[in-house]
Amino acid sequence: MKYYKLNGENVSRLGFGCMRFKILGDDNGKIDKETSSEIILDAIDKGLTYIDTAYPYHDGTSEKFLGEFLEENNLRDKILLTSKLPCWLVKEKDDFYKLFNEQLNNLRTKHLDFYLLHSLDIKRFRQMVDLGVFDFLDDLKAKGLVKNVGFSFHDNYEAFEEIIKSYDWDFCQIQLNYLDTNYQAGIKGYELAKNLGIPVVVMEPIKGGRLANPPAEIMDLLENFTDLSPAQEALKFPLSLDNVMTVLSGMNDINQVRENIDMASIVDYNSLSEEDIDFYEKARAIYKSKEQIGCTACEYCLPCTVDINIPKVFSLWNNAYLYDESKKSKSQYENYLKDGVNPVECIECGKCEGICPQNLEIIKGLKQAHDFLS
Repeated sequence: MKYYKLNGENVSRLGFGCMRFKILGDDNGKIDKETSSEIILDAIDKGLTYIDTAYPYHDGTSEKFLGEFLEENNLRDKILLTSKLPCWLVKEKDDFYKLFNEQLNNLRTKHLDFYLLHSLDIKRFRQMVDLGVFDFLDDLKAKGLVKNVGFSFHDNYEAFEEIIKSYDWDFCQIQLNYLDTNYQAGIKGYELAKNLGIPVVVMEPIKGGRLANPPAEIMDLLENFTDLSPAQEALKFPLSLDNVMTVLSGMNDINQVRENIDMASIVDYNSLSEEDIDFYEKARAIYKSKEQIGCTACEYCLPCTVDINIPKVFSLWNNAYLYDESKKSKSQYENYLKDGVNPVECIECGKCEGICPQNLEIIKGLKQAHDFLS
């Protein structure tokens, strides 16, 4: 495993994202603890140090599971523990401390190595500033409750520039993969962070797993120049960027862990070949020509006011085009409608669009998806 040095800590170049654990049945709040524990143990044994969770992951159970796991296995001091403040729940200044203390209890720890303001857009950020978030962060660091503070970001570049220049951040977290180089903060935001001396954590390097299962045209491109899997080639892109501290992956299979750790152990900074760069450019063009809506299944839009499973509907719609699975997607949609809420029941309240990190036109997309899939 290769490491990034930050304030005396060895940050593994691969980080374990705790948003996509294997679950029992279809209940996102019921983590398969046995399987997930085995996977995390294997990752730590192979040198992974950075573990990332958050207050809402797995319907509020991710932090609790992780805290129990670390305590039971006596691993707290062997890893760098990261969580995030659910800014949308902060209504007054006291909520900063109330939520943070709840998170410490969930994680069964006395301090966090990394702490982020979660899912910032410019509106939410300014609300946090008005409530005194900078004093709160200063206080946490002064008391030794948090070693490094940062933010995770979901808005346009202009918002990113305002946020990153507003405080002495230790790091920041952005969505970046070879497909999304001009999306949200994008490469331009990455370069700004680099110029400011602020390390970057990359999320969605495989775009919610979608880059691991590319269309046939992309597989043909890949097989022409490398033996790497699609997921490994996708990871290679952010791992090669010299201001990327760690690349997060939401791993729920031990083979994913081993494959990803292999890449984090061999990819050097600034190591992309001409063939890699050519592949990324051609693959972007192919994907963009097929994608219907840029949903990454983060589930921030859930629960829907009328209980439509928005990520499920969009996944079926995209899969039909991205992976040539029209017949399969329509069949799965028919099965979904037997128990799930039909998108035609959408009341257009706009709640989902207000919280979507990707700023998607969800209401319009649901109509289009239903028209196609039905």
